[in-house]
Amino acid sequence: MPIDRGIWATWYDLPAEGRDDYLAWLHEVHLPEALRRPGYLWAAHFEVAGGGSRMSQVKEKLTYTSESGVGGGTRFVMLFGAASPHVFCNPGLVRLAVSQSAETREMLGSRLGVRTCIFSEEARVDGPEVASRAPGLTPGPVIQMGSFVANSIEAEFDLGAWYAQYRLPAMGRMPGCIGARKLVSVAGWAKHSILYEFVSLEVREENFQRHEELSLDEEQWSGRVIRYLTHAPGSPSVAGRIWPKA
Repeated sequence: MPIDRGIWATWYDLPAEGRDDYLAWLHEVHLPEALRRPGYLWAAHFEVAGGGSRMSQVKEKLTYTSESGVGGGTRFVMLFGAASPHVFCNPGLVRLAVSQSAETREMLGSRLGVRTCIFSEEARVDGPEVASRAPGLTPGPVIQMGSFVANSIEAEFDLGAWYAQYRLPAMGRMPGCIGARKLVSVAGWAKHSILYEFVSLEVREENFQRHEELSLDEEQWSGRVIRYLTHAPGSPSVAGRIWPKA
């Protein structure tokens, strides 16, 4: 089985008017057509669920970018997977957009606050529920995906150590976790991303949220990490998969 080391992620919002028509077109037409492109291994579409009040307390401690030009969409996450991020660079996204049909341009043009990134996988770990990932390599029913930059060179080194020594090994043992992968950006904002997969929102809340809440304590390593990161709007996104149906 091929390994999906490249991920193309797009965050966005939708206007209320035309939302159902867009989703029907995306799920029935656009995503199946995209999967026929050479090198595309999987596609998945997620709607953000928010993560609950406990997650809101964590996000209140985060710093968010005010950089102009960074799309502010937070409601949906569309993901494609490929063996390499270069699959999404040949043809590039600009050339791909030029070749789209009028209907595709109209539908995709209705999205609001679009932010897109092409990522390369830096590291991954399988969780206890890795066998439940289906269909194929498609991410699980629930994800949490954050994207951010570190605010100094020293912070970059500490962030790498935190993932390698603490967070990713913990995900490999966590009940309800399908897997996690640390990503770095080939193009787009921001430099770093993390994608966690879970079997349900409930198990994420029960098992992973306790790890997230360690960031509220400045004496914890996790508490130090979040204070030197600047996140994309809405990051991290806690979301349920709406295509393909879980």
